[in-house]
Amino acid sequence: MPDEKASPAPSEIVVEPAWHAAWLPDAALAAVGRRRVAVVGPAEDDVLVTVFREAERATAAHGGDVVDPDGAPDLLLDARAGGDGFRLVRDGGRVTVAAATATALLHGWFHVVRLGEAAFTGPDADERHAPAFALRVLDHWDNVDVHPVMGQVERGYAGGSIFYADGRVRDDLSRVTAYARLLAATGIDRVCINNVNVHAREARLLTDDLPEVARVAAALRPYGVRTHLAVSFAAPMTLGGLPTSDPLDDDVRAWWRAAADQVWATIPDFGGFVVKADSEGQPGPFAYGRDHADGANLLADAVAPHGGVVHWRAFVYDHTQDWRDRSTDRARAAYDHFAPLDGRFADNVVVQVKHGPIDFQTREAVSPVLAGMPATRLALELQVTQEYTGQQRHLCYLAPWWSENLGFRPWGEGGAAVRDVVAGRGPGASPAVAATGGGGIAAVSNVGDDVFWTGHPLAQANLYAFGRLAWDPTLDPAAVLDEWIGLTFAGQDGAVEPRVREVLHAVLDASWRTYESYTAPLGVGFMVRPGHHYGPDVDGYEYTPWGTYHFADRDGIGVDRTRANGTGFTGQYPAPWRDVYEDLATCPDELLLFFHHVPYTHVLRSGVTVVQHVYDTHFAGVERVREAIAAWESLDGRVPSDVDARVRERLAEQLRSAVEWRDQLNTYFFRKSGIPDTHGRTIF
Repeated sequence: MPDEKASPAPSEIVVEPAWHAAWLPDAALAAVGRRRVAVVGPAEDDVLVTVFREAERATAAHGGDVVDPDGAPDLLLDARAGGDGFRLVRDGGRVTVAAATATALLHGWFHVVRLGEAAFTGPDADERHAPAFALRVLDHWDNVDVHPVMGQVERGYAGGSIFYADGRVRDDLSRVTAYARLLAATGIDRVCINNVNVHAREARLLTDDLPEVARVAAALRPYGVRTHLAVSFAAPMTLGGLPTSDPLDDDVRAWWRAAADQVWATIPDFGGFVVKADSEGQPGPFAYGRDHADGANLLADAVAPHGGVVHWRAFVYDHTQDWRDRSTDRARAAYDHFAPLDGRFADNVVVQVKHGPIDFQTREAVSPVLAGMPATRLALELQVTQEYTGQQRHLCYLAPWWSENLGFRPWGEGGAAVRDVVAGRGPGASPAVAATGGGGIAAVSNVGDDVFWTGHPLAQANLYAFGRLAWDPTLDPAAVLDEWIGLTFAGQDGAVEPRVREVLHAVLDASWRTYESYTAPLGVGFMVRPGHHYGPDVDGYEYTPWGTYHFADRDGIGVDRTRANGTGFTGQYPAPWRDVYEDLATCPDELLLFFHHVPYTHVLRSGVTVVQHVYDTHFAGVERVREAIAAWESLDGRVPSDVDARVRERLAEQLRSAVEWRDQLNTYFFRKSGIPDTHGRTIF
């Protein structure tokens, strides 16, 4: 153990470069910055030095002071205590945050920052705070080179990569450290820095370019963020020159062990590998007659001596389907592939499961895989980047949707929720799964090198909310949004003007449902333009090899996934949902077309028909976008001019696109059904 001593002497404060401060402007540090702050712990710890520098920064900006621990500080940060997470004690206005590790102490520091004045003025308290999930990961779909089809960031809507430029790791990685600071403030502590679709150039990050990966890891490390890499299953062939990647081949196994040894020798705190295999053209164990457990365990064996983990994605389906074959159902695929393998994955393998069985749609059922593998560590995978939800050009605060998924109870009311399953506490969880704390949570990042990080300044709320829900999945999404507003739009005194807070809630709280209302209705999904997935194209995917999603004809619409007459997908759920979804009378309306093919005249619980629901919601959705524009414009002069200008630009595009969605969807349904709008509105 290093000697325990007061933290190092103050250093010069570094001026922040010219990118948006997101939820950590200096104004947000006002409450802590006015206090006397002391930091105690092993001075050799890089993250503890970061805590000290954070205290310096805050007090320098707001007139407080960094003092010796015996100098009667208002806030004592102590990295010498035991236990998970951190402990906060408030006694007569004096606050002590104690933790066993410097990273946990850093999370405690940012907790105090979030609380603001309430951290010091609240009633006396003794609280313990620990993350619900041990693994809280962001996956970046970044390419080193600019890919001719996918660009530099696949499904990225905020510019190029913050890690790579000109075909290599950036020389200046100061923005990566600033990004790690934002993540630490929400509780994220792991980042995979390259695309799960591992192209030839990105594959070399594992070997030839490992020293450059080490530079990225060094830029993330001061804020306690560990580095992961996405790797290609074919690496022993493409990088190692072997004739095979068969997971049971001795030479292949030796190659992976040597590769892992080199990675950890170069980056001792490396986290592990992320793998997309036998999916959408990526290589995998199927080529050798092996299964996903064989493939995942190959890598698990290689990283186990170093305490590493393997995130093996369950996004596996046939992407060369015949649209005329109604028995093939993409929704079934993940469960069909993975549930039979339950119990065969090594303890350091995490099977990463998309929240829905299709592909990050605006509305879909929760994946049954999350209830079907009790002897396997499962991670819930979300998508912060808004691939199917407006691509950071539309307002779409996703935390309410994520919260529904995390709180979904696959075994019915009173049973365990998804958040329990991925924390290792699901029914029937094996002792190994329970001991590891489950697989946690992961999400696809939404940042790029845009000055606002996320392109749309208000899309920052999604990244913030993911981190907070990863720490505590029971948080109220509206309260999380309020936190983000309080930090991001703080004035110099640390407070937010009430009108600003009111408007931001007005435009964001229900924005996901607004987006849903003018896009794909009733859980039908995928009515987007192929390839880039932006804007309406009702039949765009309907006759392609990627799947069939709505089966619209002159009489009705929807996919029959029942056991009685359809694909049998409902049978992958445990009771009671297998029966709730099976029965047209009990299936929730918001998922009606996901589970059933019904006539356009089918009456919903609201009392209107399916086709009238489409007309009504699409007209109403456009009006709600107009209301959001008017609300935002009422803030003229109350928010920074650069933020104001960018938001106005994005809102204008959202309105244009919403009108396009309204007119195309309504026209499509009118022409298919021949049923007019009961209100006589213009439909083309």
